[in-house]
Amino acid sequence: MLQIDNYVYAESLQEAYDILQTQSGATILGGCGYLRLGGRKIATAIDLSRLDLDYVRETGQDIEIGAMTSLRTLETAALIQQLSSRVLSKSVANIVGIQLRNGVTIGGTVAGRYPFSDPITALMALEAVLVFHNHGRISLKDFLAGKGVKDILVKVVIPKSDSLGAYQSVRRSHTDYAILNTAVTRKNDHFKIIVGCRPGRSASAVKAENYLNEHGLTGESALEAGRLAADELKFGDNPRGSGDYRKAICPVLVQRALMEVMNAA
Repeated sequence: MLQIDNYVYAESLQEAYDILQTQSGATILGGCGYLRLGGRKIATAIDLSRLDLDYVRETGQDIEIGAMTSLRTLETAALIQQLSSRVLSKSVANIVGIQLRNGVTIGGTVAGRYPFSDPITALMALEAVLVFHNHGRISLKDFLAGKGVKDILVKVVIPKSDSLGAYQSVRRSHTDYAILNTAVTRKNDHFKIIVGCRPGRSASAVKAENYLNEHGLTGESALEAGRLAADELKFGDNPRGSGDYRKAICPVLVQRALMEVMNAA
């Protein structure tokens, strides 16, 4: 059961940041879709819902997504659907149900660095950048690889491009969390291959990317890239699946995503 001792509606990002830094046990709230599942006790909960962080907008060469934007908005917003063959929209479409996707925020999902996250995999393939109130801009890849920051995520920035993309996952049921997922993007002859729910955090299959960047995309190279990704990445066990199972299905998911991109060209 989630217990909160003190609940604060922040009136500014600076106020929220000051509380986070000075009050022991202070926690930034997103949509609380995942916090409610645990038995956590929060001394001070900081609500950002009054700070106008719910938006998807086009700014110059980027698309910006406010931290309080729901996963349902990412599924349906026209600007997001135009990104790389709808790869981000597709990544959130099977997360439990519409009611949950209406509540869960992208800021909470990303800042929480959840290893089971579907949209984080897609955002990495889109080379997303995070903007924090105090630390400024940090690439999503570096944020996941580091120790995290005690800060407030303000927005997610995605560079606009004419890349093609694909998202694939394996689930026990249509609305269950993924056992394994992958997202692929292709811009000209440059590829990004991301695999998540390993069950570790989403990671780049660098050797597979380099192989495709050198040899191009064909049916045969897609098969080899899938094999390279499975050999390169580490897989573990959790209640949804074993590491051996994840390693076995990784080549298939990567190949399917690459073939989808190839056929869309």
